[in-house]
Amino acid sequence: MTSENGTSDKGAFVWYELMTPDPAGAKAFYDAVIGWDVHGGGHTMPNGREYRMIARSDGKAAGGVLTLSAQMQAGGARPGWIGYICHPDVDAAVEAVIDAGGSVHMPPRDMPGVGRMAMVADPWGAAFYVMDPAPPADDPDAKSDVFDYEKPQHFRWNELQSGDPEAATGFYTGLFGWRQEGSMPMGDLGDYRFLYQGDGMIGAVMQAMPQGGGSGWTPYIGVDDIDRAARAIVDGGGRLFAEPQQIPGGEYSVNASDPQGAAFGLVGPRKE
Repeated sequence: MTSENGTSDKGAFVWYELMTPDPAGAKAFYDAVIGWDVHGGGHTMPNGREYRMIARSDGKAAGGVLTLSAQMQAGGARPGWIGYICHPDVDAAVEAVIDAGGSVHMPPRDMPGVGRMAMVADPWGAAFYVMDPAPPADDPDAKSDVFDYEKPQHFRWNELQSGDPEAATGFYTGLFGWRQEGSMPMGDLGDYRFLYQGDGMIGAVMQAMPQGGGSGWTPYIGVDDIDRAARAIVDGGGRLFAEPQQIPGGEYSVNASDPQGAAFGLVGPRKE
């Protein structure tokens, strides 16, 4: 996968996946909140797991939904969102994660027509996929557009809460070539450290909340109207962690969880 200027997309978030035991419930919820069209039926992957695609209103893919079976949940899998980060050498990236004290949840493997990938966790327990995606045969220069800093129905931000934000920043900048530049003070939680991939701001690193679930990544999804989306979360059986808050630039964000317990954030304008 290449960028528009022909350089590698190393470090780009190229896919997002919702793991849930209730894909039909996820469809009803996210279609209403985001405006997506989660496919009503899935396809069976080589490992036997059901997978559904998420479509934006422009007809392009926004991500996927992996159905958590009872066996997967018994093995410790929980509802949640997880991001796929591009790396041209998945095996070398996995070795670097291990050397840094991280762990491997799924060893590198090839998925025909999809690419090579591995599921890992950083040394503080935050999980993510490393992926070298395979472009479509008829479009070798295809580029993922699931992440966009400004557009609704795209993923717009990636927030890492970590047990050691300073060390985690060094880990990810070393692994993916990201750049840390600028920060925002957050009182007792320290700095909110902004991350860049190339010239684009893709997210931030902060101290894990004392009352939270430890280290982990939270994706923020763009919406057309933050208040409409917040009401849809509550109406759909989800939970708002707080009311929408204004963020630098004038838009608003809110953190929430879906009815199955997967945490996520929203970003968008206030229209009322």
